[in-house]
Amino acid sequence: MAALNVTLLVLYLGFMAVVALRFSRASSMRDGEDFVLAGRSLSTTVLGATMLATFVGSGSIVGGANFVYTYGPIAGMFFFAGTLIGILCLLILVTRVRTGGFRTVPELFQDRYGTAARYIGTVMIIIAFVGITAYQFTGAGYIISLLVPVSETQGAIVAAVLVTVLSMSGGLKSVAWTDAISSALVVLGLFVCLIYVFATDVGGLGGYVDRLDPALRTVTGGLGPLALLGYFLPVFLLILGDQNMHQRLSAARDSRTAVRATLLFFGGALLMITPIVLLASSSSFLLPGIEADTAVLALAGGDITPPVVGGLLLVGAFALIVTTGSSYLLTSSANIVYDVVFLRRPERAGGPLGVLVGRSSVLVLAVLAFVMVQFFPSVLALQMYAYTMYGAALTPVILAALFWRRVGAVAAIATIVVGGAVTVFWEATGRADDLNSVVVSLPAALAMLVVTALVFPRREAAEEPVAV
Repeated sequence: MAALNVTLLVLYLGFMAVVALRFSRASSMRDGEDFVLAGRSLSTTVLGATMLATFVGSGSIVGGANFVYTYGPIAGMFFFAGTLIGILCLLILVTRVRTGGFRTVPELFQDRYGTAARYIGTVMIIIAFVGITAYQFTGAGYIISLLVPVSETQGAIVAAVLVTVLSMSGGLKSVAWTDAISSALVVLGLFVCLIYVFATDVGGLGGYVDRLDPALRTVTGGLGPLALLGYFLPVFLLILGDQNMHQRLSAARDSRTAVRATLLFFGGALLMITPIVLLASSSSFLLPGIEADTAVLALAGGDITPPVVGGLLLVGAFALIVTTGSSYLLTSSANIVYDVVFLRRPERAGGPLGVLVGRSSVLVLAVLAFVMVQFFPSVLALQMYAYTMYGAALTPVILAALFWRRVGAVAAIATIVVGGAVTVFWEATGRADDLNSVVVSLPAALAMLVVTALVFPRREAAEEPVAV
């Protein structure tokens, strides 16, 4: 099995190298906009695939699988509903996002709230996205340790290097095209594994239902309503405000392409989530007692699936995780380029110097991500923290910038600070072990947004009818 796994991995890495070289050429990477927005040239298929691969990565095939393995398939579908409902809501934002034409979320903050909000927003985005990148390294490290005889830490180092090189090479053009292939590969791997496991190990749908622990057949999996909501909200909030999603909508050829790509994103997410839920819950009785993070990946072992099936699953999952990590590194580097280094002289960001700064930023952020991942016990724990930091602190302010003109600088800054501070406090004091921080930090942020917007309205909005 090791020889086949290594062959599949080498073939995939070779493909990644060819794509990276293709889009790192000067003719393909003329300026900073090519690096960040792919020259606003992405087609429906490539755009939909890169949106899918960006959002459905280690958080789904490792973190989501952990949740399903622990709490059951019905609760798992509620967890993943945050992604599906969020995608449908994203359709409402397409026109407004493309009309603004902003390369980063802090640029939107500058336009609506001023420079101070832009700086604070930049810091919060980088903190959250470095966390999301970090657990991609962990997930990929798991897979490499299953493919070849190395430790999970050594595998994470290899993954970090690969993700960094891909991000530094061709920017969004490179990432988008590798995303398209990775999405197709992981869907194929998941369904081939699902069919084989159900046919040979589970005993079909009837065997699945009979063998599933009764405690895992319940609607909530033993979680209370607030605890279950604490897993739904972070995913839902992130997808609505995710700078990655906004950048990709802006990178489409036109608005119609962006809408079609979002619908393709929804269909692809459904295709990917379904086998993850069924496979992870099957692991609860096929492989009891394993580390929950590996609920799907452990099925690639020789005792459950033959080498070709297991290898296809692992390489597909690895491809998905690598492209997700590349996307979050890339979008974080855009914040460094446009919202920090060239904030005062944005015209310089559009040239070769902008590309150089972007690539250097990717390297620095990758190192920070690798350090951060050492402080969290599981991918699921880090996932909930990173999503909440973004969803509670930034998403309400992003949506307010698009839909509520009364919100001004005071309300925006206060909301970001409160959402972030409550999240950090909840996590640092260990309370997140019992209840995810979003259940507390989101209400606090929303209350701060509404109160401060009413007391300190945006100056232009104070002379207009209130629009909510």
